[in-house]
Amino acid sequence: MPSVGLPKLLQLICRAAVAAGVAMTLSCTGAGATSRIKDLANIEGVRQNQLIGYGLVVGLNGTGDTLNNIPFTKQSLQAMLERMGVNIRGATIRTGNVAAVMVTGNLPPFGTQGTRMDVTVSALGDAKNLTGGTLLVTPLLGADGNVYAVAQGSVAINGFQAEGAAASITRGVPTVGRIANGAIIEREIEFALNRLPNARLALRNPDFTTAKRIAAAINDFVGAKSAEPIDPSTVQLSIPAEFKGNVVAFLTEIEQLQVEPDLAAKIVIDERSGIIVMGRDVRVATVAVAQGNLTVTISESPQVSQPNPLARGRTVVTPNTKIGVTEDGKKLALVKDGVSLQQLVDGLNGLGIGPRDLIGILQAIKAAGAIQADIEVM
Repeated sequence: MPSVGLPKLLQLICRAAVAAGVAMTLSCTGAGATSRIKDLANIEGVRQNQLIGYGLVVGLNGTGDTLNNIPFTKQSLQAMLERMGVNIRGATIRTGNVAAVMVTGNLPPFGTQGTRMDVTVSALGDAKNLTGGTLLVTPLLGADGNVYAVAQGSVAINGFQAEGAAASITRGVPTVGRIANGAIIEREIEFALNRLPNARLALRNPDFTTAKRIAAAINDFVGAKSAEPIDPSTVQLSIPAEFKGNVVAFLTEIEQLQVEPDLAAKIVIDERSGIIVMGRDVRVATVAVAQGNLTVTISESPQVSQPNPLARGRTVVTPNTKIGVTEDGKKLALVKDGVSLQQLVDGLNGLGIGPRDLIGILQAIKAAGAIQADIEVM
């Protein structure tokens, strides 16, 4: 064996140790996907607030509300003009360039006075199109009845509508638009986050195991029992002494911690679109599945019988109907006990069935008590 110097030997040992460490890291991370606490939970109290308001959109090219059919649009137009010093009481108004709309938006958390937010404008009457319209000053109210923002601006529409004498085409929804940065925040919602003695994390997907893992990760980081799960969706946080008066710094540190979430086995089915989503922990007991389709085919081929050219008679149409019935029966397919999600999908795909039939099969397996998962039908 060739001799190796001490420095060279130390380098080889270090390289082997680094390679072993990398291999251990890869094997550990491959066991399950981890996520940041920031992506698993919300800080209780840090939330948006919904706002709503009623206003008028003007400047439409004859596609607004019909004033004779929509009385609230006419009343709003009259009231607005009277506030501007124009008296039209008793006059006949025949404009089609005005539409009554509802304006909605979400007040962001910690939104300060003077900052802007997006709003959505939706037609309330029989307006056909809001393209080219301008929203007049509209106060936006919260659930408590106070005004928190004021919206105004040009409405941007994604859809369009065009029509002629005998045909029309509509793409998207031309009666709903958006105004980017169209509202100015006028009132702030007080929330002293930095002065809180404790905080709570609200899990987006409630689960006992995930809540316990989040609390354990935080306690390991702090070095003391600072977090405690109180239910599947809430983790109580006690602010450590070194972070008193600086809760933001504490939350910034813990929201980057990595946690492996744990979710219950679930199958989500949307019968309207035929979409099926299965969780990775779905397991099936031993069960045999068969599926068959009954197809009925009806074809019409009428026969025309005509008399001779010089004969007296009339043309007769004789109906000729053919009916065929075929049944495409599949053999029983055996799904073994404790199969994984991939094996379950492969076994069901082996039956050659579509999503619609697969929905019925999954529900039948659940009814037989052979599937260990919750089925949620949307």
